[in-house]
Amino acid sequence: MRIRTAGVVAVLGLALAASGCGDSGSDKPAADESAKATGGKLVIWADDKRTAALKPFAEEFGKENGVTVEVQAVSKDLQTNFVTASQQGSGPDVVVGAHDWIGNLVQNGAIDPVQLPAEQKAGFNETAIKAVTFNGQVYGVPYATENVALIRNTELAPEAPKTIEDLVATGKKLKAEKKASEILCLQSGQNGDAYHIYPLYTSGGGYLFGTAANGDYDPKDLGVGKPESIAAFQKIAKLGEKGEGALKRSITGENSIATFTGKKCAFLVSGPWAVADAKKANIAYDISPVPGFAGGKEAQPFVGVQAFYVAAKGKNKALAQEFVTNYVTKPELAVALYKAEPRPPALTAAFDQVKGEDADLAKFSEAGKNGQVLPAIPAMAAIWDPFGKAEAAIIGGADPAKTITAAGKTIQGQIK
Repeated sequence: MRIRTAGVVAVLGLALAASGCGDSGSDKPAADESAKATGGKLVIWADDKRTAALKPFAEEFGKENGVTVEVQAVSKDLQTNFVTASQQGSGPDVVVGAHDWIGNLVQNGAIDPVQLPAEQKAGFNETAIKAVTFNGQVYGVPYATENVALIRNTELAPEAPKTIEDLVATGKKLKAEKKASEILCLQSGQNGDAYHIYPLYTSGGGYLFGTAANGDYDPKDLGVGKPESIAAFQKIAKLGEKGEGALKRSITGENSIATFTGKKCAFLVSGPWAVADAKKANIAYDISPVPGFAGGKEAQPFVGVQAFYVAAKGKNKALAQEFVTNYVTKPELAVALYKAEPRPPALTAAFDQVKGEDADLAKFSEAGKNGQVLPAIPAMAAIWDPFGKAEAAIIGGADPAKTITAAGKTIQGQIK
């Protein structure tokens, strides 16, 4: 998962002209009727990598339904552009994105629940279905899961550290021997990074939101600013620039992976998206769970899910439902999307198909098996900026109690 960045939308149309005719005996009258009413066109928005992977499946779907499928690559700020386009009536029929968009998209009336039968739900990773369920309804069809883990250079650090203290000791030794210039590559930057620091925050006892009786996150129970969060950041502060020097604001989303692949640090906290760079750099690596504090709680990373959504104001909603429920659920598509960017498939059949050829998948899944589903409630939008900036300030030496208490007040003021 990358840091959320705002940007100008660059829509690159990939017109997938599906010229085949539909079967006259089609058992999809609703989809066919909807297609005819809107000129027989289904529009899908996705990012650059997924656009290419979707092409052959979009063509196949188009031929079977007698429609044209157009996949458009939205390079930046896909969620914001989708909401804006939805409000203007110029959005797509299907959009591909992260599960933590759901609360915002539902609040803005931008997506519909998906009609996923129980037998199809059973074919998915249970955590993935939980992630796309909001207010008791399933709003997306998941295709991949993701979480961070500890990726280490096994030439520099043969053994996986059991605690963060063990990691720091090894990193400091490597620095002293001039075999590395950094103890740990965990991205922070000047604005912090709540996603990547979260395993250490939970190990220190912190939490973001409590949970209601049904297991849903409760925005009324904000953990930021509570004693538990102060205790967690006091531990994190000891790893910072005025402490051990393991956490530094100079390590950013732009250079953390490159610093690792340049053999300047032995340990990297990142996700499946970092593996390709490690392989390209011929780094001998292994993957293990992010270690927690000695005597602390288990370090729990966020578990994120990538999913397909049906636009509430799309021009071809019936066809969109058909696509996400009967095509996105195909193992072949899940495997193609995995190959475009290797993240563990949410569809169990697809995961089983690729795990034999990619040992990293099982290791990332193991690192995230006790992780926490990234909150998709609208209140989560208030967390990222204040929490991240407080993290960066504390890493830089600011007082943990005062800083995180102030962040909690800011967040509370933004939650509606």
